[in-house]
Amino acid sequence: MSISERLLGKKNVNGKPHIDAVAPSFALPGGEVRIVGKSLRPHEFRRPSVHFGELEGSVLISSDDFLVARVPDGAASGAVVVGANGQLSNPQSIRIAVPVADNLHPVTNPALDRDGNIYVTFSGSRGQKVPVSIFKIDANYNLKPFLSDLMNATAIAFDRAGEMYVSSRHDEAVYKVAPNGTMSTYAEGMGIATGIAFDTAGNLYVGDRSGTIFKIAPDRQIFVFATLEPSVSAYHIAFGPGGDMFVTGPSTSSFDCVYKVDPHGGVSVFYRGLGRPQGLALDVDGNIYVAASLSGKRGIVKITPQGKADLEVSGHGIVGLAFAPDKSAIVATNSAVHHISWNVQGMPLPAE
Repeated sequence: MSISERLLGKKNVNGKPHIDAVAPSFALPGGEVRIVGKSLRPHEFRRPSVHFGELEGSVLISSDDFLVARVPDGAASGAVVVGANGQLSNPQSIRIAVPVADNLHPVTNPALDRDGNIYVTFSGSRGQKVPVSIFKIDANYNLKPFLSDLMNATAIAFDRAGEMYVSSRHDEAVYKVAPNGTMSTYAEGMGIATGIAFDTAGNLYVGDRSGTIFKIAPDRQIFVFATLEPSVSAYHIAFGPGGDMFVTGPSTSSFDCVYKVDPHGGVSVFYRGLGRPQGLALDVDGNIYVAASLSGKRGIVKITPQGKADLEVSGHGIVGLAFAPDKSAIVATNSAVHHISWNVQGMPLPAE
């Protein structure tokens, strides 16, 4: 018996590789997934192969009972198969996000209107003037310029009437944008205005990353709603089905939290343990989905109302997401937008 056979013991016995599970079962191209099973590593410590459909992915870590592989660019939803010892495993399914548009620069969630059009920013670096501030992507994934002349467009939200509002972290302002792309100032003096969101009563909330969440009533009266720790990049805001606000604000810590703010402005820590949490969205059951890293794994983290967290989608550079009406999601990285079939019903837009 060779040294390698003694080290492997009885775990790998010339058997056909078998996959028990792939986690997470949703990924963006470039994301890393963990494949669990049996006899996944060839004899003599040779590297196994992993195919996502017809494309081979990179194997980062391999052992007899698990391996970690990177989803290759161009891979489509379908089967994952491991090859070892001259044999192929059983297939396991994985959902892979489809690229929609690239050469963008979103810094938080994309946004969808009631017709299913997607809006995403090209934010640029602080103080950078870009030719197009917001792009519109229609149902056929045609990308068109929508808004120009807005410095550092940051977050987008729609009110109950379906009208668009955009924050600018450069101008300390929130702008109202008409369907034809013309804009007018809605509120000023918002500090470093980043995340914005409407509640069901039509109040607009604006996150000033230096530590304040402002509440703007429908008559444009402005109140300080809550005070949080400053963020190094942005506040990201979303409302749950019970009316509570959930906020992320990345800091220099690798153990950041999701805050819960009740309707009276009371702040509490809902979940702690995320790395650089950014854009977030909620489903109709109150589960929170956050672009963040969990235990060193980057992607979209699902946090249940009971505070249980798991990596739901694997992917690098994700800055936000928005649920689409057909139980899918639009996922934004720092340079592109993807569509993923997910079977999750997101929170609806505020009703008029």
